[in-house]
Amino acid sequence: MEIFQIGVLADSFRVGFREAIEKAREVGAKGVQVYATYGDMAPENLSPARRKEILDMVKSNGLVISALCGDLGGHGFAVKEENQWKIEKSKRILDLAKDLETNIVTTHIGVIPPDPRHPRRAILAEACEALGEYGDSIGAYFAIETGPETAATLKEFLDGLSSKGVRVNFDPANLVMVTGDDPVAAVYTLKDYIVHTHAKDGIMLKKDDPERIYNFFAEGGIEDINLGELFKEVPLGEGQVDFPRYLKALYDIGYRGFLTIEREVGPNPEKDIRLAVDFLKGCIESLKKSLGQ
Repeated sequence: MEIFQIGVLADSFRVGFREAIEKAREVGAKGVQVYATYGDMAPENLSPARRKEILDMVKSNGLVISALCGDLGGHGFAVKEENQWKIEKSKRILDLAKDLETNIVTTHIGVIPPDPRHPRRAILAEACEALGEYGDSIGAYFAIETGPETAATLKEFLDGLSSKGVRVNFDPANLVMVTGDDPVAAVYTLKDYIVHTHAKDGIMLKKDDPERIYNFFAEGGIEDINLGELFKEVPLGEGQVDFPRYLKALYDIGYRGFLTIEREVGPNPEKDIRLAVDFLKGCIESLKKSLGQ
């Protein structure tokens, strides 16, 4: 029995949906994560019949949907004036997740300031309470992706929410590339909240303000910075994420879910994804041997 399942973010193949599902099967994945924010996969564009067709397509390839990606871009939920429509759209994505037999929607919510008194904290908390309460009501999780803030700040924020429907999508590469946080220590910090993970690797080349970096993405690159000088995403095993220790930490906290490969750069994503599957399988086998399994 596997202690983790290997998944792939379908969009990482950079091909059509059906072909991406077939490729995920071919590389040996057990699940796929799917963007569900725009175009053909947006909830408002999917009839009940089409939802069933998508689910049947996934199942016929021997896969499950590990999670949906509901990232609506911009500053996440940090701009109060935008939150009414973003919250309603996010609820519909949660509904879609349930129809596709997953209970996890991942997203970036915006940068959580380390100071609890910062006014943005209240705006983010209000949005997350609304989504968390809705998640509680339908048995689904809205999972914040790690990256813009340290694990300690994220945990403090989550501890302050009254609902249980907001959890964590753990991306170790975002931590090493942007905050410099140790992913292994961060797993233990966030142990009560992790419901999904991304398998991604990277290198920090130069330390910068995480808020400045995420503003660059949110505002279409208007910041006068060169991201290539700050960090680099690399194939699994070639970066600063210590995957053997990272997977051991996940095992220690009782996580038995998906390691979903995300490859956002590179000229040949399918090749990198195949290598990532093999790399993860090797790490998992080594961990099982060390555990006497």
